[in-house]
Amino acid sequence: MRRKMVLLAAAVLMLFLMPGYAPAADISIDVNCTMKPGGSEEAAIKQFKQIVEKKSAGRIKVKIFMSGQLGKEKAVLELMKIGQTQMALTGGIFRTMFAKQYDPITIPFYMPSWKSIVAYLKGPMGDKIRKLAAAKGGIIDFGPQKRAPRHMTANRKIVEPKDIKGLKMRLPAIPIWVDVWKQLGALPTVIPAPQIYLAMKTGQVEAHENSLVSPYSRKLWEVQKYIILTHHVYFPWHWVASKVWFDKLAAKDQALIRQAVAEARAYGSRVEDEKDAFYARELKKHGMIFVKPDVPAIRQAAMPAIQRAVSKLAPGVAEEVERVSKLK
Repeated sequence: MRRKMVLLAAAVLMLFLMPGYAPAADISIDVNCTMKPGGSEEAAIKQFKQIVEKKSAGRIKVKIFMSGQLGKEKAVLELMKIGQTQMALTGGIFRTMFAKQYDPITIPFYMPSWKSIVAYLKGPMGDKIRKLAAAKGGIIDFGPQKRAPRHMTANRKIVEPKDIKGLKMRLPAIPIWVDVWKQLGALPTVIPAPQIYLAMKTGQVEAHENSLVSPYSRKLWEVQKYIILTHHVYFPWHWVASKVWFDKLAAKDQALIRQAVAEARAYGSRVEDEKDAFYARELKKHGMIFVKPDVPAIRQAAMPAIQRAVSKLAPGVAEEVERVSKLK
């Protein structure tokens, strides 16, 4: 028995000494997201964790950090560049940081649908974004995850461009958004998100724009009457990873992570659709009135501002947007 144990130990030792042999090391992945728990973002990250840990038989562990526990989006991207954190489900800030000239997605009323966003990011301009993100930001972009379209809420009915004239509207501090709404005749006011409800209650603003989770979670039915279905921006989440970290992984682990991300993205997108439909039902129950405005007319009225933004994009971007906008 003792002789067998000695021989077994010797065999194991010889295996370790063989050229090219390296035992599979345990891997820890931190995944950051600035959103609060409970949304489609957390659902997708939990799905990613489940898939990775199951397929790696527990060798790869995933830690989830919601509510920006590791920092805001820009700060986390900087950490990823030097390999200090591994992955994130992040917004579009990395596109504007590293590939602004290839980013038409941020322009309101420009890209008409989620399908056009996906097609654009899969195409040649999406390749440009991924290459620049890797070269300038040190991050790998695995692709988009759906975020519901942004609409308006208002305390008056908005149907035509003329209805927007003089509307005191809360906006985030994104210059192109402010420019487009000014072009439409609104009076943009930049107010921090936590102050939206109070600003509406006191009359500081009369309207705001966001996906339906915003009026639902903020109980805006108490201070707003209308949901205006403008679909003016589809602003995707992106799954990204630190390139310096990812490049050091074994090929099989890279493949496992890529596949898990693909499955998690699809799952998160389905959950987002379900939640958006739920928010719509609940907002209607609370008395909010859904209005279908003349979006083509509003887009046309905003066109001077849209064209100013488009003129700053790289050659070929506008033509690619036109192509993907026609896809059915």
